[in-house]
Amino acid sequence: MNSFGFRILARDGRARSAVLQTPHGEVATPVFMPVGTQATVKALTPDQLRDAGVSMLLANTYHLYLRPGDEIIAELGGLHAFMGWEHAILTDSGGFQVFSMRSIREVDEDGVTFKSHLDGSTHRLTPEKAVAIQEHLGADIIMALDECALPNDREYSRMAMARTHAWADRSAQAHQRPDQALFGIVQGGVFRDLREESARSISALGLPGNAVGGLSVGESKSEMHAVLEWMDRCLPEDKPRYLMGVGTPADIVEAVARGMDMFDCVLPTRLARHHAAMLRRGRLNLLGAGFARDLRPLDPSCACYTCRRFSRAYLRHLMQTKEILGATLLSIHNITILETLTAEIRAAIHSGRFSALREEFQKETAVPDPSA
Repeated sequence: MNSFGFRILARDGRARSAVLQTPHGEVATPVFMPVGTQATVKALTPDQLRDAGVSMLLANTYHLYLRPGDEIIAELGGLHAFMGWEHAILTDSGGFQVFSMRSIREVDEDGVTFKSHLDGSTHRLTPEKAVAIQEHLGADIIMALDECALPNDREYSRMAMARTHAWADRSAQAHQRPDQALFGIVQGGVFRDLREESARSISALGLPGNAVGGLSVGESKSEMHAVLEWMDRCLPEDKPRYLMGVGTPADIVEAVARGMDMFDCVLPTRLARHHAAMLRRGRLNLLGAGFARDLRPLDPSCACYTCRRFSRAYLRHLMQTKEILGATLLSIHNITILETLTAEIRAAIHSGRFSALREEFQKETAVPDPSA
């Protein structure tokens, strides 16, 4: 029996609501996946993640390879057992982390050599090794190694795209575990001909899903939207589409409108550690003096644990005193905001009112939040 499947349940324009079947349960899409870089979503327990509505999360191959080591995780029963998470997990290939450290890596056609940020030791990552590491980790969905180029550098984008295609093919040949789904990644910067060529090449591999990489890395919103329009026309409709590294409410709504299904981002927990609460209309900086006596919840319409129990004044106090609880409570809220939004999007698609939700959302986010 195939452990994987993708079934579209409803459409509204280009937006679609679907079910992604994995070995660790069904995932309703569109879905937001919090990032658990080091086998933990920072400051939160698995139970808190479940209560926030999380059905799938992401862990980081680069960091787990370096510490504690993918072979140790395999010996201990795999990533699900290691981190106490019973639901679906996606791991990235480690490529983004390696390529973001441009001063300490060397890339060639076979792979990339890099130095550990922990101790300076030298390591070699190839498509085959990235797959082997992820097979040790045991995630439900794993990613082919790719090269993420600067979005507006055409020559670099072309060379990185060619490597990405070759590495995706090698990744597919190296992949052994039938209980894991390997996704390929489309690159090509902001250039239409490159992006369409890349989408055709990655789609031709016939993998269970396809990702769009190299966005939200410095390009404009209009450039991002244009790329997603091209991808909507080029990628297979019967397979999940994963937009990598995108996670603001506005970006998710606009990407769903262009046929995307899966999203991840470090933003909600990173903002929480820097005293910021996500709202549908922007953010609150809780260090502001105006919150010192503010007894309102962060968002009166939010049903998360934080908003049900605590005031802005108390959260500001936690931020000022650098109490760990502050990061936990803001992370619960920020992740709930995105999980609630994707649930609303799914319901709107099923009821045929996604376009109306999108229009309402655009009007909301265009107006500054008076409560801030």
